[in-house]
Amino acid sequence: MKITNARVIVCSPGRNLVTLKIETDQGLTGLGDATLNGRELAVAAYLTEHVLPCLIGRDAHQIEDIWQYLYKGAYWRRGPVTMTAIAAVDTALWDLKAKAADMPLYQLLGGKSRTGVMVYGHANGTDIEHTVDEVLRYADMGYRAIRAQGGVPGLDKVYGVDASGSRFYEPADSELPAEHDWATEKYLLHTPNRFERIREKLGFEHHLLHDVHHRLTPIEAGRLGKSLEPCKLFWIEDPTPAENQEAFRLIRQHTTTPVAVGEVFNSIWDCKDLVQNQLVDYLRTTVVHAGGITHLRRIADLAALYQVRTGCHGATDLSPVCMGAALHFDLWVPNFGIQEYMPHTEETDAVFPHAYTFKDGMLYPGDVPGHGVEIDEKLAARYPYKRAYLPVNRLQHDGTVWNW
Repeated sequence: MKITNARVIVCSPGRNLVTLKIETDQGLTGLGDATLNGRELAVAAYLTEHVLPCLIGRDAHQIEDIWQYLYKGAYWRRGPVTMTAIAAVDTALWDLKAKAADMPLYQLLGGKSRTGVMVYGHANGTDIEHTVDEVLRYADMGYRAIRAQGGVPGLDKVYGVDASGSRFYEPADSELPAEHDWATEKYLLHTPNRFERIREKLGFEHHLLHDVHHRLTPIEAGRLGKSLEPCKLFWIEDPTPAENQEAFRLIRQHTTTPVAVGEVFNSIWDCKDLVQNQLVDYLRTTVVHAGGITHLRRIADLAALYQVRTGCHGATDLSPVCMGAALHFDLWVPNFGIQEYMPHTEETDAVFPHAYTFKDGMLYPGDVPGHGVEIDEKLAARYPYKRAYLPVNRLQHDGTVWNW
């Protein structure tokens, strides 16, 4: 099955999404997500100018060889742009192989390890009572696991919360990055109260999660985790920047609250020390940013040796193509933990018709051949690219740039 053509499709049905489409001499096509939030055109150019010319004429079945060719052959390894581009190719090739075999993708990976994929939703509130109401609403929708984010008194904008009530709180609809303020002490004082109130109203039958979004130092993260222990969280996510992986040792010394990390990771090398030293409980690495299914399987296998489970990022900065591929991976992977799920807009779902479905807190990838997601190119063309950025954070008291 020879690759005869490959092209990049950029569209913005609510937000910018980049898709790779590979065509073959057997008439089959495969799709891969190539979206890198806020830097979309960098990946599009990397693919168009450097990768796609190398694919024409290759055997689409040779997934491993093509992966190694693109990774080792570039010399400049890793990084978000390179690994997102490789992931797009890899996902499209797995889609093609499964279609050629007339099987859903999970069957090629080894079959089902579970009947469905437990997901968590996003409950976001402007204050404590609003957050409680949103958590209860998600529980009523059938979610068994709910991420709770809320406003902090004294801060105008907080990650995960949009004052207008929109589900989509990033990227900002502006030509340049929005700037948010941050005050760690206000956050640390307020957050435990929010979760105590949620547990008071919700009870303990549902899982609760919280995203710190890289905001804290290691000792501050340990303090937060310790204060949240009575609320029995499923995890705290990205409590501190992970460039210094030893920092997580300090967090471990101060709290038993589980830790998740890795949505910004690009490769197994970002995960290696954290896993081998058992400093985290869940890895959030994604199909689209960690080199595709081929590489994510290696990360998961390493994690399984240390009883670390998967918890793949799945917000709307990933297209339905990535979600479809992730769900097939989730259905197979033995050490599955949970899958993030943030529904796309109606416009996005129309551009990307898909086989996966949600019911009672679970996602099911479907049984059509491939990963089950296609693209309506004519409809996609109605939504041209619009430059957008993620926000920038500054400390409230003196304006120092901080982690957003």
